[in-house]
Amino acid sequence: MIKITELKLPLTMDDDALLHAAAASLRCSEKCITALRLTKKAVDSRKKDNIFFVCNVEVDVNADESEIVRKSRNAKVSVAQPYVYEEPPLRRNSPFRPVIAGFGPAGFFAALTLARAGLRPIVLERGQDVDRRKAAVAHFFATGELDENSNIQFGEGGAGTFSDGKLTTGIKSNLIRKVFLELADKGAPQEILWSAKPHIGTDKLGDVVKGFRHEIESLGGEVRFGCRVEDVIVANAAVHGVTYTDANGHSHDLETDTLLLCIGHSARDTIEMLRRKGVQMMQKPFSVGARIEHPREFIDKAQYGTFAGHPALGAADYKMACHPPHGRGAYTFCMCPGGTVVAAASEKGRMCVNGMSEWARDGENSNAALLVGIEPQDFPSEDVLAGFQLQRQIEQTAFALGGGSYAAPAQLVGDFLRDTPSVRGGGVHPSCPTGVTFGDIRRVLPRRVTDTMADALGKMDKMLEGFAMPEAVLTAPETRSSSPVRILRDEFFQSNINGLYPCGEGAGYAGGIVSAAVDGIKAAFAVMEDIRE
Repeated sequence: MIKITELKLPLTMDDDALLHAAAASLRCSEKCITALRLTKKAVDSRKKDNIFFVCNVEVDVNADESEIVRKSRNAKVSVAQPYVYEEPPLRRNSPFRPVIAGFGPAGFFAALTLARAGLRPIVLERGQDVDRRKAAVAHFFATGELDENSNIQFGEGGAGTFSDGKLTTGIKSNLIRKVFLELADKGAPQEILWSAKPHIGTDKLGDVVKGFRHEIESLGGEVRFGCRVEDVIVANAAVHGVTYTDANGHSHDLETDTLLLCIGHSARDTIEMLRRKGVQMMQKPFSVGARIEHPREFIDKAQYGTFAGHPALGAADYKMACHPPHGRGAYTFCMCPGGTVVAAASEKGRMCVNGMSEWARDGENSNAALLVGIEPQDFPSEDVLAGFQLQRQIEQTAFALGGGSYAAPAQLVGDFLRDTPSVRGGGVHPSCPTGVTFGDIRRVLPRRVTDTMADALGKMDKMLEGFAMPEAVLTAPETRSSSPVRILRDEFFQSNINGLYPCGEGAGYAGGIVSAAVDGIKAAFAVMEDIRE
């Protein structure tokens, strides 16, 4: 197999053009290439009058690969080895089935890995299956009646199910390819296997996660919905079981010596229970801010110029950060092209927002989180859970200022920069389905955060002209970008309680779908290798 990188192709490219470009790079006949696979496709939009695709491909040839590479005299051509997924041998000798708390990306990848190893895991998910969960979310959007166990944060698929389904990640791991292949096998668009900025879309994620559940169950695993973990049964510093409440409010004890904590970043009650059990944890930095909304067509034009609207490009995205030499930095996060801002509350009387896009990304607006980092020294106390306290304070204030109906506090960017409350909207229509209440988001967020946001808007406007347009809408607060707690674990993925495996975003070891999935696989590997005395 030969790898070719950085093939430059027009927006009108097709398979024939890709084949021709690959053959030209190899300096061989097109007939010499027996198979061609696109492995990466990115947009180069640095020059607005000359936007094109940059592609990487893998090819098979009917000649000696090393000789073809040598004759090409091209530094962007090399012999490549096919991807091989390896997992450790199964050494686990426990008679008990492993239990997994949570069925987000960490949970369903851990469960799938363990099920394929023949360990028949039991998953306890406090929320409902994805179909009933969607119905609960729709009911919340329409009525303001929140189900605290099945919502934007909790339920089959985790928080990522109601998001853009973004698959970009900053981690390095040979397991990333495995994650992508499994997602594609379960029904995710095949484009994720080669797109430089892959995403699935909230409208497709539901069927994808159901595919994981169906395979897990076919291999003898179980997924029990509406089951919230209430306690971990511990003796002699080791897990001996789990107590959970089912959807009917009945309590059950489940004997096990292995519990994988894949609880997500919003399971505050579970984290509080774990602290009471003596599980070691520490404060962790996180970020807060607001969602900023612009018209999608405006962002498309700002990024693509006259090429905006080209069918080969789709909705444009952006990613920006500014780090002043002295003081706090700000950055955009989880950009949702053609998406919506959604109420993402999981506790009654508290309000927060997130972003969500469908696969087509064809909504009226595009939005992103504009976030500022919060360090532990900014927390209200040295208590290990003080970050949760700060999140709750912000969310409670937001709920009150929104009118107590899960409408989100909002402000026009122009008014925000003038430090003047907004009394009405402008040309950008807020997309939050529970509505917004215009006012002053400085009353919601810490002053050090809003001051940094105001400074960042000016700097980012120079990076993306018009980013600080006066009629853009800031909707607050975004508080759930990551967990403010890390549950400590050793090199065997276990906490100070033997048999307790903290994993994924909720444990403080991941920051998105892909990194959480990789962490879930690694935790499952650790369980497979665990030999009980």
